[in-house]
Amino acid sequence: MVKIKNISGLNKYLFATKVKLWILFYYLPGIVKGKISVRRYILFLKRLLYFLSKIYHNKFVKIGKTVRMGLYIPGFPSKAFFTACRKFIVFDEKLPCTTVLVSVTSACRFNCEHCYQKKDLGKDIDIDLTIDAVKKLQDLGIAFFNIEGGEPFLVYERLKKLCAAIDQDAEIWVNSTGDGVTLERLKELKSLGLTSIMFSIHSTVPEEVNFFMKSDKAWDTMVEGVRLCHEAGVAVSFNSCLKRGSFYNGDFEKLMEKAKGFNACLIQLIKPKPSGGWLESGIKDFSKQDLDKVKGLIHQYNNDPRFRDYPSISAQIIEEDPNVFGCTAGGTDRFYINAKGDVQPCEFLNISFGNIAQGDFVDIYKRMRACFEKPGECWLCEKYAPSILKIFQQNDLKALPLDKELSKSVYSDWDRGPFTKIYKKIEKDLK
Repeated sequence: MVKIKNISGLNKYLFATKVKLWILFYYLPGIVKGKISVRRYILFLKRLLYFLSKIYHNKFVKIGKTVRMGLYIPGFPSKAFFTACRKFIVFDEKLPCTTVLVSVTSACRFNCEHCYQKKDLGKDIDIDLTIDAVKKLQDLGIAFFNIEGGEPFLVYERLKKLCAAIDQDAEIWVNSTGDGVTLERLKELKSLGLTSIMFSIHSTVPEEVNFFMKSDKAWDTMVEGVRLCHEAGVAVSFNSCLKRGSFYNGDFEKLMEKAKGFNACLIQLIKPKPSGGWLESGIKDFSKQDLDKVKGLIHQYNNDPRFRDYPSISAQIIEEDPNVFGCTAGGTDRFYINAKGDVQPCEFLNISFGNIAQGDFVDIYKRMRACFEKPGECWLCEKYAPSILKIFQQNDLKALPLDKELSKSVYSDWDRGPFTKIYKKIEKDLK
């Protein structure tokens, strides 16, 4: 079993100081070699330290030999961590993206009601096209690859081939239901750089999980997958999509207790989205009071000494708050490539900027990034879900995301909200 240890209190402060000093000296040779001017070196440090200040509210967790400060930040002091840091050394163009979610298949033997891929119908593209895009992304500064399906272990050879193409300058996590996971496969993927398997857990009651995922084997499959990860020395993490009521009736607390019992290093809280399976039915929105309630619980579990032994929590509700990072979709800091090859700003935003089976990936990527030139505060996946649904119904479509032409009618004149504060300040440093 991989050793998991949370870092809190004075140790967290000392660790943060260590990171700052390490960064200071790690990039110092760049000045000596003439790769960066003294002025830009100072600006780089200022940018990076400001960014790190925005994640200090997280619970830091040591996974094996590296420490994770956030879900999308590779473990320190890995090569992948310093790949991510280099984002802030770019001055003459838009800051690079550092995270991508890649689907290797839409195949899955479960049928989760919320699945954002529920309408992603079509054939999986040639895995070599995905690998070609992934290699180009590494050249462009991607430091974290989150690989998923459907269920990626159902197409294990595709999954293995993709992991093998990613070098140590980036970190790999894989999302799974546990279906198809074996000890041999986990050990093989670990040798290729796998850090963690992220399982789905939306309740602590087995019957409720089975109902949600439409299979009487869902809970047992997940539990066995967790057991095998521990045996293989692969870190266990979870993602959970909890509805509003779960934060008032004690279900959230039960979930954290269960995740702790599974020796998880991290749990990602996914806010329910009007996307995929819930695009047509919609979901009950969270009020400001509800959001404040959730934020309070997360801060409590991440920072209160009474909960220091519980898994770290990463939540979009906090990460994409206007006072933290805002919406990071569209290659600001993350984006999505689905199993059919569509390049999407976010897995929850059912539009496409093009398909890598039909066009050059770099061209598509640049087109998307140009649309997201200035990061915004608006949660586009929620604001523009009605527009996407309307186009979907008017054109009698059966599959999502919308193709690149129909997608234009969504993003051509949309309002992405105010320029995100953190990126506005980072760009101001150049003035």
